[in-house]
Amino acid sequence: MNENGKGACIVRKDRTILLECGHPGFEAAGTALAGFAELVKSPPAYHTYRITHLSLWNAAAAGRTAPEILELLAMLSRWGIPAGLEEEIRLLVSRYGRLQLHAAPADGSLIILRADKPELLDELAGKASLGELGLKRASSLESRCPSENRGLLKQELTRLGFPVLDYAGYRDGQALDVTWRGEGRSGPGSSGNSFRLRDYQEEAVCRFEGIGGSGGSGVVVLPCGAGKTIVGLAVLESLQCETLILTSSATSVSQWREELLRRTGLDEQSVGEYSGEKREVRPITVATYQILTHRRSKGGPFIHMNLFNERKWGLIIYDEVHLLPAPVFRATADIQATRRLGLTATLVREDGREGDVFSLIGPKCYDLPWKVLEQQGWIAAVDCIEVIVPMDSEIRHKYMYAGGKEQFRVAAGNPAKAAAAARIIGAHPGAAVLVIGQYLDQLEHLAACLNAPLITGKTPQQERSGLYAAFNEGRLKLLVVSKVANFAVNLPDASVAIEVSGAYGSRQEEAQRLGRILRPKPGENKAYFYTLVSGDSREQDFALRRRLFLTEQGYDYDVCTEQQEGVIL
Repeated sequence: MNENGKGACIVRKDRTILLECGHPGFEAAGTALAGFAELVKSPPAYHTYRITHLSLWNAAAAGRTAPEILELLAMLSRWGIPAGLEEEIRLLVSRYGRLQLHAAPADGSLIILRADKPELLDELAGKASLGELGLKRASSLESRCPSENRGLLKQELTRLGFPVLDYAGYRDGQALDVTWRGEGRSGPGSSGNSFRLRDYQEEAVCRFEGIGGSGGSGVVVLPCGAGKTIVGLAVLESLQCETLILTSSATSVSQWREELLRRTGLDEQSVGEYSGEKREVRPITVATYQILTHRRSKGGPFIHMNLFNERKWGLIIYDEVHLLPAPVFRATADIQATRRLGLTATLVREDGREGDVFSLIGPKCYDLPWKVLEQQGWIAAVDCIEVIVPMDSEIRHKYMYAGGKEQFRVAAGNPAKAAAAARIIGAHPGAAVLVIGQYLDQLEHLAACLNAPLITGKTPQQERSGLYAAFNEGRLKLLVVSKVANFAVNLPDASVAIEVSGAYGSRQEEAQRLGRILRPKPGENKAYFYTLVSGDSREQDFALRRRLFLTEQGYDYDVCTEQQEGVIL
């Protein structure tokens, strides 16, 4: 990667790394950097990565050591590692594992915080926020804390820069007999209800369970279409316990329930739905985040949050964990003795609460680059194309005299995008196409222009399910959808997605939208993701930010211009 000072990266003292896009080692360097750094900017000449506390601790949780990270960084760096940075990386990585939580013997009301050196507990003793949680020194290497504050203690220690390994143990929960239909973990292949876990799914389960089964909290990061639900079912089958599954929508609740009944020997009476339509609390209960955060008045209590205590859950699965609402974080802090599995395609949170996912759900225990799965044929190869759509004189005039946020809204809703979308659809005859957008009036206009059905948050669940089924069965080739289809919607045959507008610079949204078309396709296993952006507008800046996570995963966007005669590629 680096021969005679020709490395692809310029490593800077402030923990930022510039990766030269034109360097022959660009792709390999980007893949390597993703293991311990975060992509923050991706202009054409140099991509900017940043090494953070969390990126290093997640790397440490995955088994990387400071010497390994530094050796890799030295190989990538054109001019070596700046003075001081090497020491800082060693220090931050070394903090992972210096503190451990253990159960207090014969006293379930307390947990023990152990340090590798007395000086570390000396330093923490001066932190008022830890004293407020009841942390008290017990010996030179131990402090004690009320067990009810286990989650809050981990959260605060992470905030202070001292991540803690949690070995305080987990309750088993109520036992439940869960068996696979067909072959499950050792079958001869996938056929009907008989299936076999893929190698990477097996590895994800093993990483979550930990060495000797000591694990029980962590996040599995896999792209849409890679079978995160199956990973969740495999953990459930391994633990053999009653489980609460939390997910993002009623559609996702139905899909989890269908997979549970199709893949396991559980019957209808064992799997309950707890959502806006039903209130079933059963050995396996699937609920939405929305119902948990529902309250009758703005300042009132969350009336369904007691679902966490309705049964002796042995496992809680947080699907789409990057969407976890703040009230559920607070509830999760109280249930640290229950095993917790997070599933997501991206740990990116637009609210900056990745640290809370790390401390309360668990560190990243498994992650597999999207391009690796693509090369193995488990997800579709995708061509990503940004299409610049000009604004006509009337829209341009409106844009020029609008305020900041309104300028983005005007550009995003550019009516010329309807014709551009129609031409793209025409270029993919017979393909199953999703047109995805942010704004209801724009989507209604598009649906009318394209003569296609529209699904929004106002569409009744039964009608949504019918349209999704028609699309999946090939009876419907074109759907216009709002952000309700961003997450946990299973549309395996979709091979073309056209994004007409998005939520400003949301990286997680871009990743989820591309995820709608990632499931393997027959034949050449190819899909296409178009994003329509108004030319010479603020929308282009936000589009560049939206692409960050996917750029980090190795996806390149071709940029072309939409003209009267069609799309120039």
